[in-house]
Amino acid sequence: MIGTYTNEHYLEKVLAFHGHAAPGVLLGGHLVEAARKKLPKDCIFDVLCESSQCLPDAVQILTPCTAGNNWLKIRDAGVFAVVLYDKYTGAGVRAWLDTAKLAAFPKTHEWFFKLKPKKEQDGDALRAEILAHGAEMISTRAIQMKPEFLARKGKGTVAVCPGCGEAYPVKFGDMCPLCAEGRNYDVV
Repeated sequence: MIGTYTNEHYLEKVLAFHGHAAPGVLLGGHLVEAARKKLPKDCIFDVLCESSQCLPDAVQILTPCTAGNNWLKIRDAGVFAVVLYDKYTGAGVRAWLDTAKLAAFPKTHEWFFKLKPKKEQDGDALRAEILAHGAEMISTRAIQMKPEFLARKGKGTVAVCPGCGEAYPVKFGDMCPLCAEGRNYDVV
């Protein structure tokens, strides 16, 4: 079980949301659940992902925390870990893939450390190992979020950008960041 889902139902959810049965999303489900189990039942929590790959999708499948409602924050440190914390007090739990435990799980060890090219890995065996034993690969510890991380950051005052004519939060300066710093695309 991953949360309230059987392994098969979670796999269906992953396929529908992520597009394929990525080992990182499957393992991410175990991370989320390991941390959630350590929180009080009535805790209203936010999530901090320490990786931008796969793990945020597990959070969005299993919790009400999404990038869109800003209850999911991503600090891409490239570390396969997640922090669930009380959004008011900051008390929480960090769950991570414990590399010291991976020796007992050869398919996951091989995948995680990229010991073989993806096309040479046995994807079905890897997914089966993660679904059956993912919880055994995880460690957790209690954490306390720093007060500055808990501060609610609203949009603030909104103005019209003199460059593009679109609305933007004034906290970014005299014009929107896209006009001030440049866009990632060319208008055609």
